[in-house]
Amino acid sequence: MELTVLGCSGSYGAPAGGACSGYLLRTAGANLWLDCGNGTLANLQRHCPVEDLTALVITHWHPDHCADIYGLHVLFRYGLGRTGFPVFAPDGTGARLATLVDGDWGGTFAWTAVGDGDAVTVDGCGLRFSRTAHPPPTLAVEATADGKRLVYTADTGPGWSVEAFDPGADLVLSEASLQGTGGPKGAGAIHLSARQAGEAARAAGARRLMLTHLWPGLDPMGSVVEGSEAFGREVLLAAPNQRTRI
Repeated sequence: MELTVLGCSGSYGAPAGGACSGYLLRTAGANLWLDCGNGTLANLQRHCPVEDLTALVITHWHPDHCADIYGLHVLFRYGLGRTGFPVFAPDGTGARLATLVDGDWGGTFAWTAVGDGDAVTVDGCGLRFSRTAHPPPTLAVEATADGKRLVYTADTGPGWSVEAFDPGADLVLSEASLQGTGGPKGAGAIHLSARQAGEAARAAGARRLMLTHLWPGLDPMGSVVEGSEAFGREVLLAAPNQRTRI
């Protein structure tokens, strides 16, 4: 199992390497795109031919997690002529996003609604979902394949914890939008600080922790220090085009 960061900027594009949330998860049998925030489609094509994608998972319909589905739609529909591409997302996502394509995806995508507690298997990779503390309906994702396990928190506040999944994940990929008192105003209920991310991953017995979705303008090293102190050992920091074996 290998994770490639396609984008990790929180909420809007940062000046340097500014793609928003998106990750390529490779297993022995699948190439899964987890979230397709703005800027991630371009980076995806540096690491994986779009023709080789197995499925897309959208955790919620905030644009920084789904905006590049429109580019993917154009590429598939008018470039490659691909239809029925699997997309897993919270109920209603396909219809909500379809307003920008006049309600017609042209059969490009096969939408599957998933919700809290649901589980699916995609070409040998097991996916489980858990509703987080973030509006609109947002799903954390657990991916299991090749004897390894990744937990991606998506966006969440402290009202949800990675402990919703079984303990001992090989890697927790956690949002860490905040830092001490830094970050978007009033976001403490719907986003995590680096310290909260570290505390939750430690409580869940995670083997490794990677911080992502940092608010642009924060000092990334400050988040690493804060998260590492809470986790009990050094954390990883997501960066565009970074590849990590799980």
